[in-house]
Amino acid sequence: MTIEIKVPALGESVSEASIAKLYKKSGESVVADELIVELETDKVTLEVNAPASGVISDLKVNEGDNVKVGDLIALMQEGGAATVVSSDKKEDLNNNQSAQEQKTTPAVANQSLSPAPKKIAAENNIDTTNISGSGKDGRVTKGDVLQAVESNSSVESELVSSQSESKPTERVRMSRLRQKIAERLKESQNTAAILTTFNEVDMSAVMELRKQYKEVFEKKHGIKLGFMSFFVKACITALKEIPAVNAEIDGTDLIYKNFYDIGIAVGSPQGLVVPVLRDAEKRNLSEIEKGIFDLGIKARDGKLTIPDLTGATFTISNGGVYGSLLSTPIINPPQSAILGMHKIQERPMVVKGEIKVRPMMYLALSYDHRIIDGKEAVTFLVRVKEILEDPQRLVLDI
Repeated sequence: MTIEIKVPALGESVSEASIAKLYKKSGESVVADELIVELETDKVTLEVNAPASGVISDLKVNEGDNVKVGDLIALMQEGGAATVVSSDKKEDLNNNQSAQEQKTTPAVANQSLSPAPKKIAAENNIDTTNISGSGKDGRVTKGDVLQAVESNSSVESELVSSQSESKPTERVRMSRLRQKIAERLKESQNTAAILTTFNEVDMSAVMELRKQYKEVFEKKHGIKLGFMSFFVKACITALKEIPAVNAEIDGTDLIYKNFYDIGIAVGSPQGLVVPVLRDAEKRNLSEIEKGIFDLGIKARDGKLTIPDLTGATFTISNGGVYGSLLSTPIINPPQSAILGMHKIQERPMVVKGEIKVRPMMYLALSYDHRIIDGKEAVTFLVRVKEILEDPQRLVLDI
């Protein structure tokens, strides 16, 4: 029985994907639920598995191909046996292929050039033996030589110096996810009136709290107490007080959201992704840490789904894990703001008239000035700073 394996539904508003990786070839046997192909959309990576045991009789796609929902990926014979080609048979096939290629190779261009193309070739140092003529009987025309000159100029313009010809390069096609990242970031810059305001926070209190309770916390909840849960809680408190930071623009309307689905920007093997921590305002510190940990694992393994990546109202990006001291994050549309965390670094600070060494972190809030005023942005960031420097406020809800 022949079974058609097609591109499955890719999620809401997603109609195309590319073939990221093939795990099977024509003639290979598979068992039910075995991975055949990996699809990559501009949001997630999806796996297509064998619906039954059998043999891939005809693979219709190659790695890098673009496909749409419903396109045929492969045909398989249920319960069939794998086709094994002997070495002698392979050699015959290769010989036949070579013979066929020789038959279809176009004739070498007639190098008896007319004066015009001959002159152009000489002036531009073009070897006409490498040009396939488009004229009668394969004759090289003036247009063929001009095209060769243009092509040669393009190649030369890419060389930094005469020695750069020997330098290794590699051309890699952008993944759909990377293309989508580029598109959305550029869209954000072209659409929003982005400004960034900065502040710095003394992390002494949070670090002391973590040090005091980290073992008890991990033993009770089965998860480590990190910094991100404090930032999520602090941001939610500030978002409730400054609702414009949690809003978005829809045409000529402003949409204020009374829920707090927080996007957590993380790096993955496929690129930057922003999975969403749902109903963050209803979670305690341990639930936030567990939620972020689970999303991080799914991002690392390429298991994020469309719902995991859509609907955030506000985003937090932690460039500090990579050593970033200061940056200006770009808003993730249609959101109106994003908070950038950075590296904790000891610096001399004046505390009650004395110079003290403190673990300091720069915070950056990029915001859409069309909806958020400067006063609101600064107030939001100051509120986050106050809570982090006195985390007991989280317990007392003040």
